[in-house]
Amino acid sequence: MDVRTPAEVAELGVNAGCSKIKTTENTGRLIALSVLAGCYIGLGGALSLVVGYGFPGLTAENPSLQRLLSGAMFPIGLILVVVLGAELFTGNNALLMPGFLKGKFGIGAVLKNWAIVYAGNFVGATGFAWLMMYSAGLTTPEPWHSAIAGIAGAKVSMPWITVFVKGIGANWCVCLAVWLAMSGHSLVEKMAGCWFPVMAFVALGYEHCIANMFFIPAGMLEGASVTCLQFVVDNLVPSTLGNIVGGALFVGCVHAMLHLRGGQGR
Repeated sequence: MDVRTPAEVAELGVNAGCSKIKTTENTGRLIALSVLAGCYIGLGGALSLVVGYGFPGLTAENPSLQRLLSGAMFPIGLILVVVLGAELFTGNNALLMPGFLKGKFGIGAVLKNWAIVYAGNFVGATGFAWLMMYSAGLTTPEPWHSAIAGIAGAKVSMPWITVFVKGIGANWCVCLAVWLAMSGHSLVEKMAGCWFPVMAFVALGYEHCIANMFFIPAGMLEGASVTCLQFVVDNLVPSTLGNIVGGALFVGCVHAMLHLRGGQGR
């Protein structure tokens, strides 16, 4: 079956946004779906860590190989989110924009959805890091112990503006993946749409705030010299703001303005 056109995908974005705003009225359901999305992203992060850093002999001589292996594993998180209908803050950055630009709902509804989903994602991602990584002992042995501690330290050591720009890149890719997934009809098409852009953002080293809700706490649990203040101020704030720009502006607004029929409120 042929993939949907960009205009058809933009219209789907309007419908998806309206559905998400309606879900916001059922706070309990929205929180549950948001926690699940955080867990799914944590699962992708765990798999990318275990596989990507599990061949130190090979990757020491081929540094891009580690990035490629991690990137190849991480998309399972977004695939689960998209196919199973979970609520991901970064995806919603883009998905709420077409409906907002057409006047289907206001900025207050957008911000309420983002806030609830962000909090739920945080609970899911950090909870997964504690229960399914640390408590399960997956990062106790080397090389994963040193790897996750090093990842956490590196993520809070970059200049604020660097994290912000890398945040733009990450959610540009993630939301393009969501757009590609909506263009497909079959499970395979949706999986492929999710896989390539997400693999690219991981391999390029961009910063995804929900993924960092998994990686940094996981590193802190393994003894990384990172404080909660550093986690929030030096990474979570700039990556979140960058993600909003990359998803809402670069994907949601751009594609809505280019491909939706009619103007605002029509």
